[in-house]
Amino acid sequence: MPSTSTPLARSATSARPAPLAQPAPLARIVQGSGPGLLLAHGAGGSARDNWGPLLPELAAHRTVVAPDYPGSGNSPYEPGERTLDELADRLVATADEEGLETFDLAGYSLGAAVAVRIATRHPGRVRSLLLLAGVAGGSARTRMLSDLIVDLEERPDDLVRLMLTVVFGGTWVDALPADQLAGLREALTSPLPSGFPQQFRLAGTVDVRAELAAIAVPTLVVSTTEDMLVPPSQHRLLAEGIPGARLVELPSGHLPMVEVLPQLRDVVLEFVNGSDRG
Repeated sequence: MPSTSTPLARSATSARPAPLAQPAPLARIVQGSGPGLLLAHGAGGSARDNWGPLLPELAAHRTVVAPDYPGSGNSPYEPGERTLDELADRLVATADEEGLETFDLAGYSLGAAVAVRIATRHPGRVRSLLLLAGVAGGSARTRMLSDLIVDLEERPDDLVRLMLTVVFGGTWVDALPADQLAGLREALTSPLPSGFPQQFRLAGTVDVRAELAAIAVPTLVVSTTEDMLVPPSQHRLLAEGIPGARLVELPSGHLPMVEVLPQLRDVVLEFVNGSDRG
């Protein structure tokens, strides 16, 4: 082996690649004051899209920190595939940046799996857990549906038709007047976030079932009973796997913040007030 003083060694040292840069901080919404509440959004959504209607009430009780995943909301796109560990760690890093040592934690859809991973990967940080319309994993149907949604990204008309039939509850869609249904179809044609395919691929492959038994904080699981994107069987896996978890049902498809906002608001505020008592 050459001496470390040889030209060859000096040349190799000078050519060594620089350390990889740390990822940029995630964009986030921060509102309110008081104990911390960290929010994890769903695949293809954003903090504003998924949690926006609830933010005023939540911020009246909590310091709300709601990050956007890469390629969602105001967080720029990042190449490569996302992982559950990465999203969990980056959401906790966002909480750190906002001065939250501990926090209540709420996750929606894919965000529920992210929240489970935070609770098991950073157990000392989480005070209580809310899982809304959440993915548990282990479902071949969920994987196939997620793959189909990604495949239809370049066929927006077909994607809109699929979304209307699996994302929204049938009862709610059937009750819409024709003009409102047409307006909904038009709204769904808006450009997709750049992180849409990454997030749906992750949603189709996550599996947090094996770690549920390790969760030791008060947990509320909210099941959307007409959900055909992430069906109630997935929600029940979360509730049954977490010791002492409580299950509440809402008569809604996968977007209760659109379909049954008043009922969802009551459930979420009960969760927040319950964690105060705890």
